[in-house]
Amino acid sequence: MRKLLLIVLILSCFTASHAQLASVTNYGTLKVAPQSIDYSELLNAMQASNAQNAYERFKNEFVEIEDNPLAPTVNDPQKDAMYSKRLKMMATEIQLPYNNIVRRYIDLYTRDGGTMEWILGAARYYFPIFEEALYRYGLPMEFKILPVIESALVPYAKSSASAVGLWQMMILTGKYYGLEVTSFVDDRCDPVKSSDAACRYLRDLYRIYGDWTLVLAAYNCGPGNVNKAIKRAGQVRNYWDIWEYLPRETRSYVPAFIGATYGYTFQKAHNMTIRTPSYPMAVDTVMVNKMMHLEQVSSTISVSLDVLRSLNPQYRIDIIPAIEHEYPLILPTASVGKFIDAEMQIYSKDTVYLKKYLEVKNFSTATAQAVASSSSSGSSRSGATTYKVKNGDVLGKIADRYNVRVSDIQKWNKLKGTMIRPGQSLKIYR
Repeated sequence: MRKLLLIVLILSCFTASHAQLASVTNYGTLKVAPQSIDYSELLNAMQASNAQNAYERFKNEFVEIEDNPLAPTVNDPQKDAMYSKRLKMMATEIQLPYNNIVRRYIDLYTRDGGTMEWILGAARYYFPIFEEALYRYGLPMEFKILPVIESALVPYAKSSASAVGLWQMMILTGKYYGLEVTSFVDDRCDPVKSSDAACRYLRDLYRIYGDWTLVLAAYNCGPGNVNKAIKRAGQVRNYWDIWEYLPRETRSYVPAFIGATYGYTFQKAHNMTIRTPSYPMAVDTVMVNKMMHLEQVSSTISVSLDVLRSLNPQYRIDIIPAIEHEYPLILPTASVGKFIDAEMQIYSKDTVYLKKYLEVKNFSTATAQAVASSSSSGSSRSGATTYKVKNGDVLGKIADRYNVRVSDIQKWNKLKGTMIRPGQSLKIYR
């Protein structure tokens, strides 16, 4: 009887919600008549609303813990006791001890206007991707914080050691776990593929060490360095016991992880605000079966090139090299229908944006030579793009994005040094 009542209740709710959905286009605003339904817009509204509601529920139940909503001042003698108490409140299988080193990182991740405010916004998009991979491989959900300390949730981040992506993987490790790294594609920047690879790597490390803090250390500096530290410390198998024998960066790695985990969990207690990311929350995937430049899409449907790059950071020079097999293209959900409607038009623009890579009829020898020359010199003035400098940008990162040299950008923009400022416009020629 209870099951029957539940089914009737669900059906009645579905009937009512379906009648409303037929005339809803954006977050509950009744605008569109049933005969002019745009299903992509409806799906976009539903997914964005669901993502927001799920995030709010998570905040209310697990994040916004009401434990003294005002954070203590730096000189408050009760600060250490409060930090220690809050860490003990967190139910996790990863050891989260408190000490002076950890305190420094908690202060770093909770300071006013700090990195965590941007991370809290970006986490709405990335954390569900991380959590799905972590769940798939039976790893602690707290590891979703690992990309925070690795890359601050910047998918195309690159370290001085050439580790790349949200999870900061080296090429050898990435390829071992099946990631593609070519002149066109770097799957280490793909949020879904890199998360899957990183979780398999973490799982393999746990099979070796059986301790999550040692897994974190090995992920950062490599298992070889952890093994040497264990041996030098007298075969002890605890992160804090081998701490002084680890590389300098790794000595701060686990404390940073604890600090970021604390900052994420107790954001409300420190009055942190959430900065809304510039990319859409609701996205979907289409498969591309022909070589395509992202500008073929942005010039045809109303999706900016910056948004396409944000959603598809694995394509190094804005080209999807779909020659031998299909590649995914992530789009805002509301734009998927537009892409399908304009698909033939989008593909037909390859002769405009892919002259360097396609054998095109009526493509003269003189033009081919000019293109080859520009490709080899890296300084041609054809195909100019204007890039507006953002906070945190450096010339090296911009050069990597467009596959050009720093010296080229300096020459094109008459820069005497490497200093650039947010809001500055740079000309990029490709």
